[in-house]
Amino acid sequence: MDIGAGTGRPKTQPSWTELHKVIGLSRALPLRQFFTAGPVPCPYVDGRAERKLIVELTGAGAADLYDELSRVGFRRSQGFAYRPACPQCDACVPVRIAVDDFVHSRSTRRVRNANRGLTGKLVAARATPEQYQLFVAYQRSRHRDSDMATMSYADYRGMVEETPLRTVIAEFRDSDGTLVAATLLDRLDDGVSAVYSFYEPRFDKRSLGTWSILWLVEECRRQGLPYVYLGYWIGESSKMAYKARFPSVERLSPRGWAPLASA
Repeated sequence: MDIGAGTGRPKTQPSWTELHKVIGLSRALPLRQFFTAGPVPCPYVDGRAERKLIVELTGAGAADLYDELSRVGFRRSQGFAYRPACPQCDACVPVRIAVDDFVHSRSTRRVRNANRGLTGKLVAARATPEQYQLFVAYQRSRHRDSDMATMSYADYRGMVEETPLRTVIAEFRDSDGTLVAATLLDRLDDGVSAVYSFYEPRFDKRSLGTWSILWLVEECRRQGLPYVYLGYWIGESSKMAYKARFPSVERLSPRGWAPLASA
């Protein structure tokens, strides 16, 4: 969730003209202060450094601003939107699922069938002890060496509740009402953006992370929303390469959004 060291005192402020040229921002966007931060060691590809282009999401227009930023590859971490801006690397590729084109594959049908007893529900972005206990179990099992593994309940509450956007949580429960997975997500004008997912590590073989994305696809379909934004696909990283396995995944290139398989 961290956007990287250096965000407290950004190093470089690119010009508005440069931003429009590089990332295709609409000139209808209100003038904002964008900064580049870093460099810091890349958490996904060994031996590389990462830099980020960052803008603070504040004020009454923050949600509308992020709607448009998400379409040009930005992600959110608490009150900031960011996008990789690494001079010598383009490994981080923004991806999203095109809901109208989505058709289950053999593997996604297998995940869906394995979790037929689960139910999902969107709830307000309010931290609960139940969520936190599940979050801690997930971190200790999957990411015990990360900064997130040491987050206190106050830290978790800040991650969930300190948001300038239309943020909600998708909670997933089994037949006896036990919380087994959750996804923090932002509502957009053209879909949802999955911010962070966590689940019961004892059920790792049920692919609950994948199932939560499949549920979001169906929820967007119910609401008539066209996209589920998944963040960055990184083919060189085993942590992020899985996103290419979803049907109907699109990638963002300098020419716009197009099917990942055709890139």
